[in-house]
Amino acid sequence: MVKLHIKRGDESQFLFETTVQQPVEDLVKELILIHNGRLKVERMCSEINELAEHGTTLPPNMQGLADDQIEDLKLVDEWGQKCEPSGGSIECKDPISRRNGKAPNEKMKEVLTKTASEAKKIISKSQASANVCVTQPMVKDALDQLRGAVTIVYPMGLPPHDPIRMEIEGNEELDGTQASLTVLEEDNTSLWFSGKEMHRGKKLCDYVGKNEKTKIIAKLQKKGGGAPAREAVFSEDERKQMMLHAYRKQEEWKKMQEGNEDAYLDSPWADSSQLKSQLQGINNVKWGPR
Repeated sequence: MVKLHIKRGDESQFLFETTVQQPVEDLVKELILIHNGRLKVERMCSEINELAEHGTTLPPNMQGLADDQIEDLKLVDEWGQKCEPSGGSIECKDPISRRNGKAPNEKMKEVLTKTASEAKKIISKSQASANVCVTQPMVKDALDQLRGAVTIVYPMGLPPHDPIRMEIEGNEELDGTQASLTVLEEDNTSLWFSGKEMHRGKKLCDYVGKNEKTKIIAKLQKKGGGAPAREAVFSEDERKQMMLHAYRKQEEWKKMQEGNEDAYLDSPWADSSQLKSQLQGINNVKWGPR
């Protein structure tokens, strides 16, 4: 199986396994599904942690308003009253007034936060350094875990305007948000390897050869953005080590230039009686006034 290390820019994303015979268009489609699925899990985990802290999202016309403003306008969070968490709620006001402040109790809160943490581990970028390949079933499993946790804590469901429910139902609204910039579309995305774009209509073997035991670095890029930047020859740690080595060499060279031409005679290896001292066991003897 060919192993692809997918990156965006210089940042590692995930590992993916496939065969050299897979068509490029099918490969790009699978990679985009995993990429977008991972982003979906991250968005849901972020919202679920907020849900655990401050309860369900307020209706759009109530978000950002102070309590007295809500009273003056006679606004009511009807959905928030219907969607009570299991075991009752505790008051925990949202400082940005985006959520209703009716947080789940500690036990239910732990269900949400623990599940979110486990789901993030499944799609984490650290999986690449651990040599674990991410698959569509893994992403689906992470989403199912999050959906299950929300159902346990909110058996009556979440308000239709809550972003978690919208994510679960596939109705998320990302237009105009930072998240929309990272989501990829199949018709507008290309895959690059070794500075070359992999064109649809060809197979992976046309670019990487027929050896199945191959590992490559590939990058997903929106079309029209040109070729992605090439990988650095040396990593940041390697570059630091090389600079440190060069500095030490430079300091040694300075000492050699400043030193006496006969200074080497003081070195242990230049002592003609060193062998005799070693045989007599007196090579490490030191003396001096106390």
